[in-house]
Amino acid sequence: MEQNRAGRSRFVRVCVFCGSSAGKRDCYQDAAVALGRELVARNVDLVYGGGSVGLMGLVSEAVHRGGGHVIGIIPRTLMRKEITGETIGEVRPVGSMHQRKAEMARYSDAFIALPGGYGTLEELLEVITWAQLGIHKKPVGLLNVDGYYDFLLAFIDKAVNDGFIQPLQRHLVVSASNARDLVQKLEEYVPVQDEVVARLRW
Repeated sequence: MEQNRAGRSRFVRVCVFCGSSAGKRDCYQDAAVALGRELVARNVDLVYGGGSVGLMGLVSEAVHRGGGHVIGIIPRTLMRKEITGETIGEVRPVGSMHQRKAEMARYSDAFIALPGGYGTLEELLEVITWAQLGIHKKPVGLLNVDGYYDFLLAFIDKAVNDGFIQPLQRHLVVSASNARDLVQKLEEYVPVQDEVVARLRW
């Protein structure tokens, strides 16, 4: 991957998936701000789903205020301010949710999921699946704030134990409880692929 301007990270841009709600606990909001500040400290720009509400707004505002570049990719249908608020930084409107995910992936060198709901899970699982199939080799991380993703990680372990996910592919997703540790794990990530997947050409 391309080195960034200051040489402090191997990433130029990181995509963050997160809730359009802030959650009911301060720890989720604090984690979003901390992640934004960690990206700024490493001179890494942000790609996110656009809007200024919920955790999306907090992480994008933290990066923007810290002097980092923010790219918000948002379907035109969701651009009404009463739904998503004012998008921070550079706005790139797209025609659909499918196009939004494709563009977010295209512009990013890694992916991080903060706490969120259905949409966050859907985006997260898609990029993990793409890694599983060899569509990309970018690292995927879970910011497991106060155990928010413990049940998801337990499900993945169950799927491995029951033969639905290969043990090697368990390592397609990394997790940590705080932003600094998670980003460091992503920096150190080495892609894993089995021989069959490695021969696929997308």
